[in-house]
Amino acid sequence: MADVDQGSVLPSESSPLILDGLNSTDSNGTDAVNATVAKFVATPEGTALAYGSLVFMALLPIFFGALRSVNCGKSKNSSDMPETITGRDAARFPIIASCTLFGLYLFFKIFSQEYINLLLSMYFFVLGILALSHTMSPFMNRIFPANIPIKQYQLLFTQGSGETKEEIVNYEFDTKDMICLVISTVVGVWYILKKHWIANNLFGLAFALNGVELLHLNNVSTGCILLGGLFVYDVFWVFGTNVMVTVAKSFEAPIKLVFPQDLFEKGLGANQFAMLGLGDIVIPGNCLMFSLYPAPSSLKKNTRTYFYTSFLAYIFGLGMTIWVMHTFKHAQPALLYLVPACIGFPVVVALLKGELTEMFSYESSEEVLPHTPRLTHYPTVSGSPASLANSMQSSSSPRRRRNNPPM
Repeated sequence: MADVDQGSVLPSESSPLILDGLNSTDSNGTDAVNATVAKFVATPEGTALAYGSLVFMALLPIFFGALRSVNCGKSKNSSDMPETITGRDAARFPIIASCTLFGLYLFFKIFSQEYINLLLSMYFFVLGILALSHTMSPFMNRIFPANIPIKQYQLLFTQGSGETKEEIVNYEFDTKDMICLVISTVVGVWYILKKHWIANNLFGLAFALNGVELLHLNNVSTGCILLGGLFVYDVFWVFGTNVMVTVAKSFEAPIKLVFPQDLFEKGLGANQFAMLGLGDIVIPGNCLMFSLYPAPSSLKKNTRTYFYTSFLAYIFGLGMTIWVMHTFKHAQPALLYLVPACIGFPVVVALLKGELTEMFSYESSEEVLPHTPRLTHYPTVSGSPASLANSMQSSSSPRRRRNNPPM
């Protein structure tokens, strides 16, 4: 899943604490008002906690999403398979993302921000419940009491009749899924009513983990195309215009992770946030995840070397983003630092090991992921909670198509 703004790391909406004496004059040129405006300043401890927490939260969906994606690739359940992004999808995605971002910017400029966010909140309420439910499923499978019977349920909506009958929704779930859905709904209601940052982060982490788990790159070159295109996209929309920052601050949806810089002062009611967009987690995470898949014989020795190298590269790139942003007090396009790190570190390791040619020539195949569908059409809303969540997320992912599995 990719989010619409690709999210740059943004500083708190309030600047460091400054007491400014503002001298204004009336029409006659006489001093009228001496106003003092107090702005919040984060303590060094608060700043370190906020940025450290953002880095930690960003690493969670990348690490666990990558591991779960490998397990999905070994599964025989076609509804839970990761879907493959091709080079063509990767090349088109920055263009689609740019159109979406600018469209949202125009909507916020023309229409009432309140009504737009209300509509988006309801959409992400449903999507968030499904994504969080899918995220909790493996944990629920481990703790669910064995003596409680598991019942199967199915929610089916069709259109037409006879030979023209077509499935619109075919949603299969069981007792464990029901419990996950109930817990997720409670979080969703909490988010809708309070817009609390913890509820926002629970949904954001679920979206990011699903995006890393359920999308798969077919080769290293595709990852380079995707990262390179989004590198230009991120830099242009952050430095070239105010579109990215405007949408990020206006868009009230769990498409970013946030952490308060005034947590020590205000506790859980804190409201001065540092933020990180989900796109800066999902897109590099997909590239990191590729290095975990079974490699050809020429790369089988220490195959996880590239994953750990890329993982460290991501931490380095994100750390550089935060350092530059904090130093210059300006929003930074995170991919400006993540892309060179996530591409450069593995390339250097491959050069040192003499495996650069093999790394770029390697492509996942039916032998590696025998059940992985290729993206050849928009997926239908059917199957398990995982497939339903993945289908709904397709509207904000690269255009993709897939062949239906044989019946």
